[in-house]
Amino acid sequence: MNRVILVFILCFFYSCDDGDLVIETIDFNDTSISFCESTTTINSTLFFKIQTTEALVLELQSGLLKNEASTDTIVSAIPGQSQLIYRTFTENVSSNYFCDVVPPVIPTVTDEFDAEKGEVLITTVQSENDSTVFEHKIELSGVSFVNITGQRITDLRINDFGTITTTE
Repeated sequence: MNRVILVFILCFFYSCDDGDLVIETIDFNDTSISFCESTTTINSTLFFKIQTTEALVLELQSGLLKNEASTDTIVSAIPGQSQLIYRTFTENVSSNYFCDVVPPVIPTVTDEFDAEKGEVLITTVQSENDSTVFEHKIELSGVSFVNITGQRITDLRINDFGTITTTE
């Protein structure tokens, strides 16, 4: 009987660990795009989306945004040319976290997932109402996230990152 209890206890302590992955879905499609400048320009490269204690951060390759309508979709590879990061925080996060020269100490990052593959797709059109305004639709395709321990996020719903405007 003692051996049965010992085997049960050993099985309990050495049971398989699922990695404690609590993030099942990343869905920022209904969240508006934010940026640090008062208005975006063709030189803007940092964009982010915030949902209380989560953030999706996109750093575009320099020179992707142009004040001209694109005939084809502009493609930037992740992670080689552009970077995409998903972060979770201990508390609600605000744009100050990304825009201040020295980021605040609180909230702290609880987990960070880097996109290890994917693409940023940008389509630029000239505004129908104002010929000096250009609308840049930013989409994500084939994104795969992984954190430092090798955990992956399997359900991604972040196809439409958002639309920003620039002016000549």
